[in-house]
Amino acid sequence: MIMKKIAVASKNPVKINATKEAFEKLFPGEEFVIESLAVPSGVADQPMTDAETFTGAANRVKNLAAQTDADFWVALEGGVEEKNGEHEVIAWAVVKSKDGKMGKGRAATFFLPRVVSDLIREGKELAHAADIVFKESESGKKMGTVGLLTNNIIDRTKYYVDMVVLALIPFKNGRYYR
Repeated sequence: MIMKKIAVASKNPVKINATKEAFEKLFPGEEFVIESLAVPSGVADQPMTDAETFTGAANRVKNLAAQTDADFWVALEGGVEEKNGEHEVIAWAVVKSKDGKMGKGRAATFFLPRVVSDLIREGKELAHAADIVFKESESGKKMGTVGLLTNNIIDRTKYYVDMVVLALIPFKNGRYYR
C-alpha cells in the first residue's frame, strides 16, 4: 500500500490530529504520514471576519505547498466575527491535492459569552481570552473554547474533524468535482 503524505500548515496538535482523523475516517484502509509546518496566513493573528478567516486558510495552503512536497496540503483557520453585538466563532479548512484540486469546509458556528467577547474587543485572541475567563492555559492546543463551553462534549479536535471531512468531499467524490 502506498502511504500518502499530508502536510498540515500548523504545529498545533489539535489541527494535526483533526486532519489525521478526518482523512482516516473518509479514506479507511489508506495510510497517511503527516508533516506539520508553521507557515504564515497573511492575515491578522486573530481573524475578525469570515472572509479573513477563509483567506488565512487559503493563504496557508498556498504557502505550505510552496515549502514542501505532499499529496495533500491542509490548513485550518479559526476566527471570530461580530454579529449584532456578539462574537460568532468560525473556522475554515482548505485542502489542496498535488493535482491542484481544492476542497473547502466550514465548521459549525457558536456564539461567545459577553465576558469573552469583551476581551476580544480589547485586542486579545480568542484562545487567550478563553484562558483568562476559564482560568486555563493553552486551551487552543487542547479542548479549545468550544470544549470549555460544552464541557468537552465537543472539543476543538472534534469541532475541526467534521470541517476537514467536509473539505475532503471533492476528493472522495471526484467524479462530481471536475
